Amino acid sequence: MSGLSDTRPNKTETAPRRLSWSVGDVEQRLGFRGGRYTRVNNTLAFLLALASTIAIYASLIPLSDSWAAGMLTERGPTPYVIVFLTCWALFVLLIKSAKIRLQRRALDVHILPEQHDFVLSAATVDELMERIYHRVDDPGHFLLFNRIELALSNLRNLGRVGDVDEILRSQAAQDESSMETSYALVRGFVWAIPVLGFIGTVLGLSQAIGGFGGVLATAEDVSQLGPALRQVTGGLSTAFDTTLEALVAALAIQLFMTFLKKSEEEFLDECSEYCNRSVVSRLKITPYEEANE
Repeated sequence: MSGLSDTRPNKTETAPRRLSWSVGDVEQRLGFRGGRYTRVNNTLAFLLALASTIAIYASLIPLSDSWAAGMLTERGPTPYVIVFLTCWALFVLLIKSAKIRLQRRALDVHILPEQHDFVLSAATVDELMERIYHRVDDPGHFLLFNRIELALSNLRNLGRVGDVDEILRSQAAQDESSMETSYALVRGFVWAIPVLGFIGTVLGLSQAIGGFGGVLATAEDVSQLGPALRQVTGGLSTAFDTTLEALVAALAIQLFMTFLKKSEEEFLDECSEYCNRSVVSRLKITPYEEANE
């Protein structure tokens, strides 16, 4: 009995771990429908951004006399919108980075049999497909294995190994296009946030100019201009502070998006390399296909 208890843990340790999208996807764990591959569920990001915006302004209540609280609460309505859109964009990128990390785990899954002389053909497709389904709960949820599954299904149905590489290349181009469109919302925020800052600038300058005109109309002598002009400068604070907030927020989002997009592009390149190494390099043209070339 003691011998059996000693050997069981070793078997468990050497068994391959099953890669599960339903367990590993951050959106699924939070009870939301997970976006396809690295796409983000915008409803979840919106709700997280809304909660974060409320939390940020609630935390400023005890700090109402501070400089930061003044910039975010005493500069008109635009800072509220800027903070909300910034939180929304950052949560989209944070969730997306977690989904990229999950997709990257597929690169560590080995699907080739142990035999070094294994050849991929229409006769051995089922063996490779079985190994994929044994190591992944649903290949369709992983970008890498979805590519491979589409190519192997075509090979099994048509038996033409010459089409496999073309299908993998076509799917790689489609995945790259999908990756570009997945950043559309964040790009829109990067454009909209500075525009909101400029709107705040216009509102602040209008307030300042209007106040200055009122001072000149009501002041009877020069000694009254000083106290009145100090009130006018509040409009200038609104003008310049909102622009500063918007530019800093847009810069932070753009830098985060640039680094994340670079990481995702590298992941797509690694997927193409994996497919070439594990699929294309193991293909074997049948005598029938050689005769028709």
